[in-house]
Amino acid sequence: MQHIVVAGAGLVGSLWATLLGSKGYKVTVVERRPDMRKANIPAGRSINLALSDRGWWALELCNLKEEVKSFAIPMFVRTMHDKQGNLTRQPYGRENEAIYSVSRGALNKLLLSKAETDPDIEFRFSERITQLDIENKILHLKNEETGNESALHYDVLFGCDGAYSAVRHRLQFTDRFTYSQTYIDHGYKELNMLPDAEGKHKMDVNTLHIWPRGEFMMIALPNPDGTFTCTLFLGWEGNPSFTNLNTESEVQSFFEEYFPDLIPLIPDYKEQFFQNPSSSLMMVKCKPWNHGKNIQLLGDAAHAIVPFYGQGMNAGFEDCSILYNMLEEHQWDFETVLPAFSKSHQADGEAIADLAMRNFVEMRDLTADPEFLFRKKVERLAHESFPEKWVPLYSMVTFSHTPYHVAKKEGEKQDEIMHDVLNKTFRIGNTDEQYALEILKNNLGN
Repeated sequence: MQHIVVAGAGLVGSLWATLLGSKGYKVTVVERRPDMRKANIPAGRSINLALSDRGWWALELCNLKEEVKSFAIPMFVRTMHDKQGNLTRQPYGRENEAIYSVSRGALNKLLLSKAETDPDIEFRFSERITQLDIENKILHLKNEETGNESALHYDVLFGCDGAYSAVRHRLQFTDRFTYSQTYIDHGYKELNMLPDAEGKHKMDVNTLHIWPRGEFMMIALPNPDGTFTCTLFLGWEGNPSFTNLNTESEVQSFFEEYFPDLIPLIPDYKEQFFQNPSSSLMMVKCKPWNHGKNIQLLGDAAHAIVPFYGQGMNAGFEDCSILYNMLEEHQWDFETVLPAFSKSHQADGEAIADLAMRNFVEMRDLTADPEFLFRKKVERLAHESFPEKWVPLYSMVTFSHTPYHVAKKEGEKQDEIMHDVLNKTFRIGNTDEQYALEILKNNLGN
């Protein structure tokens, strides 16, 4: 039996190790950080995760779907907050379709514990990869606590070690490996909204809250303990920006102008603003995701994206699901499947990266725009009236397993159709949704 090494004990690495272990493989997982369950180490970026169909599919393969549902909160709608505190609600999909707010740390700890129940899976925490000897298939490691150095042989290596992957970094020095890393002009800062005096959420719980403000925005996702994790996405430069919010009075003026309804809900917002770090957002694209027939990148190591479509974890989990099913079909022939997986799935990683940036513009600029809201209503009616002909882009990405690159192309076609519909309705003052629906139906050839 081949010895498999998984680099990274994050969400994707621990899930993939579990799937490998379920097939009887001996798996060693190496992780640079200490065991987060023992050392109270945060699981990377603490932005709450939005779990949707692609992620649930992978969790079902691990028999963890029901356990995760016990602490996942369904969010059926977006709730937009304007400056005056007025609310506009927009369903994410059809009735009972929801994305789920989950804690990154709680999910990671569950996946680690699940993997650890398999005697064929070994975890080696606090082990940093110092060198990858591709020719001899050896990982050189250094223990971050003791300083001890060791070597680990592998037959197959999976790089699941995140956006700053040590495995991918080594592959960047191989022939014909293409790599790009892009930081966007916005960063993020988290604020915590505590429960009310009765321990309950201060806002509607089964919704993702958005404060769209043009070039920036705030979002809030609910947690089971009655808190909300609020995340401010703001430019590094400009006015306003993280650069020019340097004093409590500047932060107070900023919140009074743009987020006045949050002030009584987060009374210590000024203290949190300066205590909590401002963090950057990065995208990674690379090609190919494999090296030969025994090294494979998965998750953020292959395709790190910005968080605005809520698909980062879902895309990584889908890597595992698709790869698992391909290996099942080919009797776990890694030499055949790894190159084929990379070739067939590459376009999806690039597509979801582009879609995530597109959704950032939608969330911060368009969710408060009347034309955009009208379009969404018409699309929802179309999906309900003739679902075989019209599936909104968001639904394809979030509530289906349509390949991301297919969804992106279909979304581009939908943009052209809706441009014509809006020209004939909303832009000339006609807000009759049923009339717009008939034009859309005619454009689809019905």
